[in-house]
Amino acid sequence: MNFLSHYYFERYSPHAETIFGALLPDLLKNVDKAYNFHPQRFEETLFAHPQTRYVSEGWYRHVEVDKLFHSSAFFIDHCHALRKLLDPIVAHLPIRASFLAHISIELLLDHLLIDQKIVNAQRLYEHLEHITPNLIGKYLRTLGDVDIAKFTDFYTRFLESRYILSYQDVGNLAHALFNICKRVWVFQTSDADLYELTICLSNYKDQHLKNYLDIFHNIQGSMS
Repeated sequence: MNFLSHYYFERYSPHAETIFGALLPDLLKNVDKAYNFHPQRFEETLFAHPQTRYVSEGWYRHVEVDKLFHSSAFFIDHCHALRKLLDPIVAHLPIRASFLAHISIELLLDHLLIDQKIVNAQRLYEHLEHITPNLIGKYLRTLGDVDIAKFTDFYTRFLESRYILSYQDVGNLAHALFNICKRVWVFQTSDADLYELTICLSNYKDQHLKNYLDIFHNIQGSMS
């Protein structure tokens, strides 16, 4: 799941640190896709202080949510159906349609949560702004080999840009999706590519995602 969908499960949390922790695995991957950390190995240290414990609890919930989501019939079935629609759109590009389908479903869920006012994306950013550089540094140093300066720079830009707010308009998703793909493949897109992907996503959302909240309710009911 993407940032806003993870926030859905933490939106009533009284601790900004838990919300930050629920986004932290993906934030780190945005900085360096090679990052792969296991905070449970450092529980004795991280659980010794409430703030770092809250971050770890959010991280654990992130992992649980992603495991439940990616193994769900909802995710598997929608990825399969959308991939078939995306195949002809990206046939001339190096993008794997299966990869694009995966991230498209996740961004469409974020779009729907904002568009239907299920979550307040602005409130998410307000929570994240309460996370101090001291806490970030303390947590990341415990995890191990993290470029803290690079992460801090990314996190600052992430907060300043507030780009998740743009997901309210489904027309902005195609640009975001192609940018994600450009982290993996080298290619250029045309206005026609953006238009065709936007139409595909808009139609798919309208025709097949009317009951999208079911997956959130199912995951919530399955979480420990």
